[in-house]
Amino acid sequence: MESRLSFIFLFIVMRISAAEVVKKNLTGTVGGTITLPGPPLEKGYMLFGGQIIARINIGEIEIEEENYKHKVHWNKNSGLFSLTNLQRNDSGIYTLDNKGQKMMSSYKLTVYDAVPILSVIKSNVSSNSCSLMCSVDGAEETTLSWYRDVKIVIQNNSAVSLSLIVLRQDFNSSHRCVATNPAQEKTLEVDVKTSCGHNDTESRDGKDQRHHKILIGIIISIVAVVLLSSGFIITLIYIDQKMKTKRNEGQTS
Repeated sequence: MESRLSFIFLFIVMRISAAEVVKKNLTGTVGGTITLPGPPLEKGYMLFGGQIIARINIGEIEIEEENYKHKVHWNKNSGLFSLTNLQRNDSGIYTLDNKGQKMMSSYKLTVYDAVPILSVIKSNVSSNSCSLMCSVDGAEETTLSWYRDVKIVIQNNSAVSLSLIVLRQDFNSSHRCVATNPAQEKTLEVDVKTSCGHNDTESRDGKDQRHHKILIGIIISIVAVVLLSSGFIITLIYIDQKMKTKRNEGQTS
């Protein structure tokens, strides 16, 4: 009897050890879905925290816990379990007890909040630079990063906002703000010229330059007309004086 109990105890320890050996860390987001990677289960149990929540028998799933009736799903074709509409309290250890293959597989699931929505505003603009601020609504477990082309320029963990100063020589480079947590990543591409209003400034400057050139052209034309008119008048006066001189010389003779 004692040897039989020892054998049973050893068998249980071996099963638990096997489960620990194949344990994998999984991540999910609130409201999302995750599929346990297997192995496929055709007959056996799914446990959460050591408690049976579902069983597979004769190709059908039976949910043992009411809370999991609309959360735990089993794909008959693949033999894999999925969890839907994840919440933070779904974090924990899930174990698959495969009676068909006589093995156990455990997975540690951690559910994170979804990465918040990103927004970027300009905080300061000068002729040589522009300051941009990237922010998120809530920053728990979120890392903010600014990228220029493919390189990280600045990064901060658990920050609600992150500023970046862009110099004029970098206006044509691509910029993006990235928010990440262990389960998700969101990216917001930023057109620096548009965000900082330099396209409008350059457009206005171009129009002002064209107007200035047109005005100069008009002034030059007016001056030319005046000069030509003055020359014509002077010529007429000169001709008139010459004619008077000749008449006077004729009368004298």
